[in-house]
Amino acid sequence: MTSERLRILCVSQMPASPPRFGAQARMHGLMTELARRHDLTAAMLVDEEFDAEECRKAMQAYCREVVLVQNPYGREGAAKRLLQLKSLASTRSFERLRVTVPALQRALDQLLRANRFDVVNLEFSYLGHCHLRQAPPGERPPALVVDSHEIAYDLARQFARSCRSLARRLHAGANWRKLRREELQTYRDADGVYLCSAADERRLLDQIPEARTAVIPNAADVEHYQPRPTDPPSDGRTVVYFGLLSTVPNVDGVTHFVQDVWPRIAQAHPEARCKIIGGRPPPSLLALAGPRVELTGFVPDLRPHLAAAAAVVVPVRLGGGTRLKIVEAMAMGKAIVSTTLGAEGIEAVPGRDILIEDEAAAFADAVNRLLAEPGLAAHIGRSARRLAVERYAWSGAARALEGFYRRILEAGS
Repeated sequence: MTSERLRILCVSQMPASPPRFGAQARMHGLMTELARRHDLTAAMLVDEEFDAEECRKAMQAYCREVVLVQNPYGREGAAKRLLQLKSLASTRSFERLRVTVPALQRALDQLLRANRFDVVNLEFSYLGHCHLRQAPPGERPPALVVDSHEIAYDLARQFARSCRSLARRLHAGANWRKLRREELQTYRDADGVYLCSAADERRLLDQIPEARTAVIPNAADVEHYQPRPTDPPSDGRTVVYFGLLSTVPNVDGVTHFVQDVWPRIAQAHPEARCKIIGGRPPPSLLALAGPRVELTGFVPDLRPHLAAAAAVVVPVRLGGGTRLKIVEAMAMGKAIVSTTLGAEGIEAVPGRDILIEDEAAAFADAVNRLLAEPGLAAHIGRSARRLAVERYAWSGAARALEGFYRRILEAGS
């Protein structure tokens, strides 16, 4: 078992490639590295936000077979709100209802009954209702391993507490309890669960002490994200935040930064500029744009923007797991100012590899210091790059995941 190629079926509610945001980056990074030594098949849902053929082509570069199933419930706007209303009268969470697609189960039945897999790798817990322990006649069913990108119900609980809208607060308050039941049951049913951070691992083991777990940290493609001579140098004045701007933690973080932190920076450094990079910003974020605050939307290549930045900020106050934006910025050799929560799970030394502040005034002071002392910013950036290469490369994370698979398989043999 130690050297043979594993047959792995990767199941997810979203395609892994091309990676456009954090969850995809984690899947893409681990899958492309695993595919160097193992045989991967993918069965995944595709929402309206994705180009199915673009995703299929990208994933065929490293998967033996790619099965993408259109999700009729993966729509935004009125369709999403109607499904949220329906979930109020259901015992299932909104997240579970949104991915309960019979066509996906039929595709899984066909794959699992026709092919022997050693491992089914399930991304998140939302598809935990799917029947995944199937095999051809006479074959052993595959081990089920779940990638917990975050403790989803805990994030939903945080959101319920932070909602300003009464209607949203009521819906979120009922929904997170359903999500908790579903998520924990998925973890109980699995042969193993791997998490992004030791903090999330502790949260899970507090609920399910008998769970077999491993920490597989988020990482970066350190060959792709690295300082290049062709990139622009730091302009000494631009502060960058990047991430998918439709998620609750990112919306909250950007709003907090622009409203509570940025005015202190702008006053101390009249030449400073704030650049917010990411797709799908809601109207509330678009309204924050101004002469010195730019929302770029999605950009196909982050590297020139990060290279030109004087500092990267991660003012995250909600969420779990670990932030891919931090390890990618570290790999680019950038100085980062983050909250404690934003940097949770990343073994960076404050003051050496990163600056950590939680209060708005102290956060602004840390950014102001980097703008005023470019030598300090460069020094922290170089240290961050070394840390990323040594501990946060996808190659190392994939090796650790492979070892977890093998321990599970050996325990079940």
